[in-house]
Amino acid sequence: MSSEALHVAREKLSRKTLDMHYAITSLMEEMEAVDWYRQRADDTEDPELKKILLHNAREELEHAAMVLEWIRRNDPEADAQLREYLFKDGSIAGHEEGASEKHGL
Repeated sequence: MSSEALHVAREKLSRKTLDMHYAITSLMEEMEAVDWYRQRADDTEDPELKKILLHNAREELEHAAMVLEWIRRNDPEADAQLREYLFKDGSIAGHEEGASEKHGL
């Protein structure tokens, strides 16, 4: 099944839901492309091809960051989670435990 597949009939979905679906699907595809390029770079024995593949991976990562920022700006829940977890020092899991305690969970 394609990552583009909808799980609900298109006519039942709002424009906002469809746009978010497009963004999430694009983010998944960009990250998958980063993975593919990095794997190929690791596997090649040609230094010039390796440079090209790693360059391509960086560009896909840039695209992913742009889509992630669009998601953050358009989804208050995503914004809250990204603000909670991104660019923090220390243990990620430890931060989650502290956040749960802070919110009384």
